[in-house]
Amino acid sequence: MKTLLVTGGAGFIGGNFVLDALAQGGCRIVNLDALTYAGNLDTLACVRDKADHVFVEGDIGDAECVKRVLAEHQPTAIVNFAAESHVDRSIDGPAAFVQTNVVGTLNLLECALAYWCAAPLDRQDGFRFLHVSTDEVYGSLGPVGRFSEESPYAPNSPYSASKAASDHLVRAFHHTYGLPTLTTNCSNNYGPYQFPEKLIPLIIQKALIGEALPVYGDGRNVRDWLYVGDHCAAIRRVLEIGRVGEVYNVGGDAERENIHVVKTICALLDQRRPFADGRRREALITYVKDRPGHDRRYAIDASKIKRDLGWRQTESFESGIARTVDWYLENQAWVGRVLDGSYRMERLGM
Repeated sequence: MKTLLVTGGAGFIGGNFVLDALAQGGCRIVNLDALTYAGNLDTLACVRDKADHVFVEGDIGDAECVKRVLAEHQPTAIVNFAAESHVDRSIDGPAAFVQTNVVGTLNLLECALAYWCAAPLDRQDGFRFLHVSTDEVYGSLGPVGRFSEESPYAPNSPYSASKAASDHLVRAFHHTYGLPTLTTNCSNNYGPYQFPEKLIPLIIQKALIGEALPVYGDGRNVRDWLYVGDHCAAIRRVLEIGRVGEVYNVGGDAERENIHVVKTICALLDQRRPFADGRRREALITYVKDRPGHDRRYAIDASKIKRDLGWRQTESFESGIARTVDWYLENQAWVGRVLDGSYRMERLGM
């Protein structure tokens, strides 16, 4: 049975990956997470007592911790989800993003390199370091075109700049030292277990309780929406048969304006949880001042991973957003425990 060291596996995408990989079977997960505000052990409740899941509380920036985990568990691959990921928070405090996303990734790479170099040749051949990144490193698109793996980097926020730096470090460790790396750059994820500072869970929660629904600027910013389960399937595929040193873009082929996303959520909640007085939730939409440096449009060209690795997304935006709304309605206890912390659905990144 292969052993995967998954960093950031108590967060949104990492947590979904852990649950999905264990459900698929055939692997053991060592889950390293620092349990910052967005890390939540509730997400992992159903695998807490499983023999094939080991949770370790620790930071990817702690070299002694990472070395100890590698030596003890001897993973066949590292999948790095650990990151500060919210653009608005990066505007308020960029230093934390540099510390985790750049310095932390560098430490993880250095520890992985030492571990890989010391391994027997047969284990070196099968080892992989998969770095999970974002389409935001490419900057902002105009009204046409899509980001490909050859698109130049042009990050516009402290968050995307820190992720761009980590991507370059991963590339450098492959080309300089031969470390067998893989990188994925994904479009906007959504789905179960997402921390409610992000657009979709934030709007679901505010619309459910009848609060104003804040929409930045004119609401016409476009994102390519990717259901998290499809993203996890893509990562597994890259890990299994991706070519060492390559980058794979993962997108949902689901470009939608933010205002369309918000109105879709309103309509779904009006169907599932109508207000007693008959009000429509669209009336709660409130346009607020745009955030600084807000990229206008992202869109991913995922033809490489489809052509070379045979991956395809299974959820349309319509099916995925309906599943997501239903999950949040059915898991309000999880949301309530998340909101018991310091975050109260307030605006960040002013």
